[in-house]
Amino acid sequence: MDTKVVVDEAADTPDVASVAPAMCAGRATPGSAYPATERRCLRHRARPGPSLAHFSHLEATLSAGIGTPLARSVHDTPAPVDLGALTPGTPAFVAAVERVLTDFFATRREIVDPLGPVFVDAADALEQFVLRGGKRTRPGFAWTGWLGAGGDPSGPDAAAVLTACSALELVQACALVHDDIIDSSRTRRGFPTVHVDFEDRHRAAGWPGDGAEYGAAVAILIGDLALAWADDLVHEAGLTPAALTRFAPVWARMRTEVLGGQLLDVNGEAGGDESVEAALRINRYKTAAYTIERPLHLGAALAGADEALVAALRTYGTDVGIAFQLRDDLLGVFGDPAVTGKPSGDDLREGKRTVLIAEALRRAEPPAAALIRDGLGTDLDDSAVDRLRALLTELGAVDDVERRITELTDAGLAAVAASSATPAAKELLHAMALAATRRAA
Repeated sequence: MDTKVVVDEAADTPDVASVAPAMCAGRATPGSAYPATERRCLRHRARPGPSLAHFSHLEATLSAGIGTPLARSVHDTPAPVDLGALTPGTPAFVAAVERVLTDFFATRREIVDPLGPVFVDAADALEQFVLRGGKRTRPGFAWTGWLGAGGDPSGPDAAAVLTACSALELVQACALVHDDIIDSSRTRRGFPTVHVDFEDRHRAAGWPGDGAEYGAAVAILIGDLALAWADDLVHEAGLTPAALTRFAPVWARMRTEVLGGQLLDVNGEAGGDESVEAALRINRYKTAAYTIERPLHLGAALAGADEALVAALRTYGTDVGIAFQLRDDLLGVFGDPAVTGKPSGDDLREGKRTVLIAEALRRAEPPAAALIRDGLGTDLDDSAVDRLRALLTELGAVDDVERRITELTDAGLAAVAASSATPAAKELLHAMALAATRRAA
């Protein structure tokens, strides 16, 4: 029995380079410091914020932005950014975040270069990883939380807020680099994972010792560096003392939740907890908290939101964030490798204890459950992956996950609809929820 994951077939892959021509006369070469005139090319212009009409037919655009990795060279230079017109999920927003990150990496050269070529290589690998076509989902939700709580994209604080929001991409880089080591993943976004890259470098250099151990060790340190630099970017963003005071405790809690969620995942696989409840708890803390819930909370905190609005945004973030991960679970089994950038059925080979697997085991008779357990975490060939896919579908687990995605998305949207968020932000959050849960990658 075949199954198809629901996606927005009308969504096209946006190319940031095609909509972002060169913005500055100066242009950095790999490994060079950016000229001072280029470091502040992200310019703010006073303009009224976006209207509701601006968000008409936005879902298709956001589906492209959130659902598909953006093809972009790390050396492309985007056009000047009008902060008053930024819409998360669009190529312009992605380009703005990447401009912030590119400028930030340039400022690290004076710290990195004196440490020598080994550290330069590691820092360059982190920069390439961060700028290699991410979706910039987390900064988008943080920016929207700020807008929803009354933040003014044409005001004097907008550039600092966007910079702080962009730091979430470095937290994401830390999580992904470490997750790839834990899961023994070989590719990410169509490229070798960081630990595999440095394993290959070890082998090419002809060094003694275990190349895999070397690659993992370097990648762990690169992930740690990403988390440290995320803090640097926040503190160098130019936030007002009051805004930073509101932001800091939420940021600290989010970092702990990311690590706690990862540990829950590792422990769940080792301990063999097969319950749906355990899988949902992992989704709550490993993905939902730092993908949508806390980014919205961070943005709202920057704008000084009241407790009621924060609660509504967090409810939306938790529900839509779990739905986001459930979609990811389906894509990890049924996704197209050409779109996801990961081998088909990779979650099955990695033995991930997802809600999809937990629900299938709950429904299965002992012989079918044994087939699932015996296949998980093994080097399955394509035919074995196809058999497990068919079994998951026949057991009704796929339909159950789709139902959960719909119910969670509806609940999150209801929480925002009843909140005091600005009308434009409500419209945007509606489109972002649908894009996050109807994606192909």
